Amino acid sequence: MKIICIGQNYAEHIKELNSKASGEPLFFLKPDSAVLLNKHPFVIPEFTQEVHYEVEVLIRINRLGKYIQPKFAHKYFDQIGLGIDFTARDLQRECKEKGHPWEKAKAFDGSAVIGEWLPKESFKDLNAINFHLKKNDEIVQLGNTKNMIFDIPTLIAHVSKFMTLKIGDVLFTGTPAGVGPVSIGDKLSGYLEDKELFSVNIK
Repeated sequence: MKIICIGQNYAEHIKELNSKASGEPLFFLKPDSAVLLNKHPFVIPEFTQEVHYEVEVLIRINRLGKYIQPKFAHKYFDQIGLGIDFTARDLQRECKEKGHPWEKAKAFDGSAVIGEWLPKESFKDLNAINFHLKKNDEIVQLGNTKNMIFDIPTLIAHVSKFMTLKIGDVLFTGTPAGVGPVSIGDKLSGYLEDKELFSVNIK
């Protein structure tokens, strides 16, 4: 099982990071050890002073696939979820400045929250799913999949050109604007439409 994360897939998030659109989907990987175990708190690692939350819609792959065409991409996933890509932003900045890979800022233990899964048939239009993240009961991120730069079929097709998708793989589809830091004592809750799919305490 691998976790494939899409970067810079919402225009407003690109702006808030003072970055530039790439023209094609950017992706990186998290190992399975990055998954935060169910009901466990997220413990801020000792090697970072600035951990940010990034809420994202998730796709769960249910078929083996390679070089998948966008028009057939819908056959390769059956569930939609919501999660958090925790990022050690200070480490990421440092790595970027030096031109180094930044997996250590994204792929550390516990950096991937994966909430409850829902059948994709639960949604009338996968290109118009509302989602949001609450921090201590205040909405801090608000998004809709219609605002993705690259839609789900495009993401699946692109990634499958470079690596085989396998049953159980999880695709993080990118985060909207509003990312920010977490502190000890915070509580993060994620919602697809009005259904809460995860709740995480920060320690």
